[in-house]
Amino acid sequence: MSSIVLVYATRQGQTRKIAEHLAEALAPLGLDCQAVDVCGVEEPFPLAAYEGAILAASIHMGKHEPEMVDFVRRHREELEAMPTAFLSVSMSEASAEDPTRSFEERERARAEVEQMLEAFYAATDWRPGRALPVAGALLYTKMGFILRFVTKRIARRDGGPTDTTHDYEFTDWAALDHFAEELVTRIARLRDSRKRGAGPQLPR
Repeated sequence: MSSIVLVYATRQGQTRKIAEHLAEALAPLGLDCQAVDVCGVEEPFPLAAYEGAILAASIHMGKHEPEMVDFVRRHREELEAMPTAFLSVSMSEASAEDPTRSFEERERARAEVEQMLEAFYAATDWRPGRALPVAGALLYTKMGFILRFVTKRIARRDGGPTDTTHDYEFTDWAALDHFAEELVTRIARLRDSRKRGAGPQLPR
């Protein structure tokens, strides 16, 4: 069984839930995936011991978690030498996928997601072989007072839910399962391409 690592950065826990779901989805498909919280990583981290890496980070206030930025900067050369994928978890992606929003609103949200991804690439000087935007969650009950207040104002501005006594999950779990299936297929193709001398990154 092939072994890859899934390093995630999270604040309220939704990205951890996404990482654990993906790891469980990959196991029956023949891919052993270890989910690791980036905040618990001890250096030197044996990244080269894995056949590939998936990184997952959520977006807060327009930026991916700094812990993930630091991790990628430390391990950029290793990441560039192996198959990689990046999951970007955000409420902007939730808006982009929301069928109740207008075409213009969804396109604006998609543009925001792309801008935040490009900012992450610029900050780390790294691009994954595959990037997947993932809709996150509004976990009001897990936020402190100030963050809950700010998040509620942003949600009101963007037309999102504002009842802070409830949590709201927007992650498309079926889409993650489909991504897991695609990932296994890509890795199988990668093995074939390596035999022919192709590069290390996962095909898009």
